[in-house]
Amino acid sequence: MFFVKKAAAIILGSILLSVGINLFLVPFKLLDGGVIGLGLIINYLTGIQAGLAIICLSVPIFVLAWVYNRAYFYNSLHGMLLSSFMIDFLSRLHYSIIVSFPIPPILSSILGGILIGLGIGIMLRQRTSTGGTDLLAQFLSTKYKINVGIFIFIFDALIICLGGLLISFQAFYLSAITILVVGIFTSICTWNMENDIQLING
Repeated sequence: MFFVKKAAAIILGSILLSVGINLFLVPFKLLDGGVIGLGLIINYLTGIQAGLAIICLSVPIFVLAWVYNRAYFYNSLHGMLLSSFMIDFLSRLHYSIIVSFPIPPILSSILGGILIGLGIGIMLRQRTSTGGTDLLAQFLSTKYKINVGIFIFIFDALIICLGGLLISFQAFYLSAITILVVGIFTSICTWNMENDIQLING
């Protein structure tokens, strides 16, 4: 039953994440944080598929996880692969839908953040994720004894600043809104998660 719930969370989370990215971020060249944000920057600048870029960027991080944290490797690999596949698979749909249902960029950044946050949160509730810079944040947190959230914030801030420099100022400030909304809805999904796990384990 545990594996069925985990598989369902990965599938549903990956779909929500991919829909949020393709339907609401990509049409306005907006960014998410972490490796997904870097993959989107590569896609906007070169045309390389974002999912493929995410997989390539994730290779050194997963090698690091294999060496230092096998549990993280196994818990995140499926989420990263499926979400990357779904991002590329659904990429053919976003332009036709946005043309049919045009919405303002700021609303798009909020709606995209909601879907991405829900997708990530659903996966985190089943102890899985899409991997990415969170692992680097964990290593740095352990080494320097600083809260992991601070390092995640720094990574995300650097990525959207890079996007602002390489893409546009609109990409910078709207992506900041997206990341904020992602954080809020991820937190909502994972609220009391540790308490739920303790109840399950007795």
